Amino acid sequence: MADKLFNEFEQVSSKQWKQQIQYELKGADYNETLVWESLEGIKVKPFYHEDEFEKKYDFPSTNEAFKILQNIFVHDVKKSNERALDALQRGAESIRFTIENKEVSIEELMKDLPIENIIYYFNLPFLDVEYIQIKIMNYAYRNDDSKFIIQVDPIGQLAKDGNWFTNLEYDFMQLEAIKGFAPCPEDPDNDMPIVPYINIQSGLYQNAGANIVQQLAYTLAHANEYFNRIPSINQPITIEVSVGTNYFFEIAKLRALRLLFSTLAKEYNHNFDCHIIATPTKRNKTIYDYNVNMLRTTTECMSAILGGANAIANLPYDALYHKDNEFGDRIARNQLLVLKHESYFDKVSNPADGAYYIENLTQQFAEKALELFKDIEKNGGLITQLIEGTIQRKISESASKEQDLFDSGKEILLGTNKYPNKNDRMKDDLELYPFVKQNPRKTLIVPIIEKRLAEKLEQDRLASE
Repeated sequence: MADKLFNEFEQVSSKQWKQQIQYELKGADYNETLVWESLEGIKVKPFYHEDEFEKKYDFPSTNEAFKILQNIFVHDVKKSNERALDALQRGAESIRFTIENKEVSIEELMKDLPIENIIYYFNLPFLDVEYIQIKIMNYAYRNDDSKFIIQVDPIGQLAKDGNWFTNLEYDFMQLEAIKGFAPCPEDPDNDMPIVPYINIQSGLYQNAGANIVQQLAYTLAHANEYFNRIPSINQPITIEVSVGTNYFFEIAKLRALRLLFSTLAKEYNHNFDCHIIATPTKRNKTIYDYNVNMLRTTTECMSAILGGANAIANLPYDALYHKDNEFGDRIARNQLLVLKHESYFDKVSNPADGAYYIENLTQQFAEKALELFKDIEKNGGLITQLIEGTIQRKISESASKEQDLFDSGKEILLGTNKYPNKNDRMKDDLELYPFVKQNPRKTLIVPIIEKRLAEKLEQDRLASE
């Protein structure tokens, strides 16, 4: 905006602000009192000023409003179809089906579902070329207006499970076969819809305790493995992100992710922007005083929106300990509906642009993550470092630092380690096991384990009920 408001007021420089602050501190040290350092090694100042700011990068952003994404686990095809129809009627704008059974019929699953302007995601915890090509892609090609995104991630499978779907060579051979089946978007004679199929489960790193710089670097290295091993990827890449509780940091994280991905993609002549799906983290969620989870997920969804996520799948407040239920899903969906249609969070494109604090954080995250990414590549890449256990060790070290802050009361979860309700009882309300599950078995690597901060405290409370 060329014309500045309040021109009748004199400009106040950052130096003048600091002098006034120092005077008000009455002799206390400015840096020791007001500047704090995050787990990522970023020093956060009490204020940011125009005369100290230099914009180094043009941050790519999506021009489309975020979509409200409804998760549906497909156990019974008919019921899943009915749930999808109901969710769309109640405000959902896209649907993600998680399919574990290769016998699931896409024709039956999609029966009577609207095709135009709705994105359907197919999250597959298996890698089967025939199922993807014959059942999902062929259905999309027969419906020209369809927008399908397949989510399959062999590297994410290795990181989370400890084993490949089959093995490294065969898994990537399968991805090559899918790529060969997909039409080329640059082909002028192609009028079939694009069906993206490569997915990056970046949320695993956050839920396991990685700090923001690590999350960004590992996600970038994750993407780089696909670019290296699958030449000329001609489809957009989907990135799943978990959003934490640090409001401004998480906005900057998503903006830095787009910048880093765009920078990497250009090196491979990949002309598609990444497609970001954001979900609130599980790491700070609790089973005691569970209604506070709604406050946490609301601010985390706000961060995702302002950070530029393409789709947001909110986490129900009771997802840790209850099976999927209509009430929890409805509340989670309504939180996003309020943000979109009553708070108008979808009306401004890239609203964080020009905010000196967020711009500064974005630049620092991007630069620190790029430095770590280069170190990963110098030492063999993400897969090599997963096999060697380096990534797991680094995440464990970061998680331990955050856990120590929680255990000491410096990291606060209201209702859990601060102002807990001693009369709260949960033992008889647990439909799901909300803690890390032990499953001893032989694996190629040590898997990255997701763990919540409050688990030990909650286990102690449950034992004493």
